[in-house]
Amino acid sequence: MKILGIIPARFESSRFPGKPLIDIAGKSMIQRVYEQCQKSSQLDKVIVATDDQRILNHIKTFGGQGIMTSSKHASGTDRCGEVAEQFPEFDILVNIQGDEPMIDPQQIDLLCSCYDDLNTQIATLVKLIDTKEELVNPNTPKVILNKNQQAIYFSRATIPYLRGKKIDNYLIEHAFYKHIGIYAFKRQTLSEITKLPVSNLEIAEGLEQLRWIEHGYAIQAAITTKESQAIDTPDDLIKLLKLLKT
Repeated sequence: MKILGIIPARFESSRFPGKPLIDIAGKSMIQRVYEQCQKSSQLDKVIVATDDQRILNHIKTFGGQGIMTSSKHASGTDRCGEVAEQFPEFDILVNIQGDEPMIDPQQIDLLCSCYDDLNTQIATLVKLIDTKEELVNPNTPKVILNKNQQAIYFSRATIPYLRGKKIDNYLIEHAFYKHIGIYAFKRQTLSEITKLPVSNLEIAEGLEQLRWIEHGYAIQAAITTKESQAIDTPDDLIKLLKLLKT
C-alpha cells in the first residue's frame, strides 16, 4: 500500500493567526512539521495542504511540496479529502496536525501499522492518562476502546464513570485513555466520511470523530507512550522555545 502524509495548514486562526509561518528557533512551524514527517519510514510522500498563497510560497523555499485547496473546508479531514482526489495512486491518507512541530516520526509509523490489518478503515492514536488534571479536563478528549482496540466512544467528559469510586482513585481503579489527534484513512473511507452530514453526537461533544462512529465506521486505535506539544496560542510557543533551550 502507498501512504500519503497530508499536513493541513490554514493561515487563519482565531487564537493564533498565521501560526504555520511562526519562527521556532530558526525554522517555521510548518517546516518543522514537514521535516519530522519526512523521517517516517512509512510515508511514501508528504504534502502540505493549504488555502493561503503565503504558506504555499514558503513551503517552496525549503524544498517542500504543497498544494492549494479550497478555503471553504470546515475541517482538516475535508481538506485531506480534496487532496486525496488529486493523488489517486495512494491507498492510505494520513492527516497530520500542522501545529505539532516536534511530532515523533515513530508515532506516524505506529499509526500506519494499523493497516497491517487490511480491514482497518480509520486509524488513530490514544495514550494512557496518568494525571487527574488530564482526566477531568474537558479540553482533553477521552476515548473508550473495545476488546479489539477499536474506539467506540469519545467524550470531553471523564469516561467511563466508575460507580462507587472517588475521582481521586479513578486512575488506580481503571485504565483511562486520551485521544491523540492524528488520523489515517483508507481512500474509499475518506471519500465517504467527507460526504456525511453532521451528527447529533458530534454537535453535543464538539468532536468530529463521533460523526464517523455514529454512521457505523470503525476506528482502530494504537496505543502510544509519546505525545507532542501542540501550538495553539502564543503562550504555547513560549513554552516550547523554553524546552528547546534546555
